[in-house]
Amino acid sequence: MAEENIFMFVPNIIGYARIILLIISFYFMPTNYIIATSCYVVSALLDAFDGHAARMFNQSTKFGGMLDQLTDRCGTMGLVAVLAHFYPKYMFLYLMSMSIDIACHWIYLHTTVLQGKTSHKFIDMSENPIMSIYYTNRTVLFLMCFGNEAFYASLYLLYFTEGPISKIYCFYVKHVVKYLVTGF
Repeated sequence: MAEENIFMFVPNIIGYARIILLIISFYFMPTNYIIATSCYVVSALLDAFDGHAARMFNQSTKFGGMLDQLTDRCGTMGLVAVLAHFYPKYMFLYLMSMSIDIACHWIYLHTTVLQGKTSHKFIDMSENPIMSIYYTNRTVLFLMCFGNEAFYASLYLLYFTEGPISKIYCFYVKHVVKYLVTGF
């Protein structure tokens, strides 16, 4: 029986598309916010589809999980690095945000491997209730990821325009944050 080529699994192909979109986005971030934002947002949306594809086609792999995590981290870090350039007054906060994001994800993934877990999303309910809610409640996971990306995307768009695109992002960010804080 021939071995399957996990590098060509559907979710991993989606992951490669995300990487290409991020590279295009990074290239255009300093000069063309429409192309940059479009590619960045499509890459972020594809993040949800690769997980669904992995479950639907029974193609979940450690490689795919690591590719997904790495793509998420690099995408956000690229955007935040541009924000540090655009808003130098807040560079320290952006650098801290990037460092904390990378360090926390590395520690968490490394701990997962050391514990012998097959996925970082398999949470023992008694270990950490916050992580449990984060990974087991799809609504919470979506809102947290969306809120983070929408916040940074709004800051990016505000650098170029105060037009309707920025206002729409700011409106959503404001309401998502309000919902997360108050529950209403």
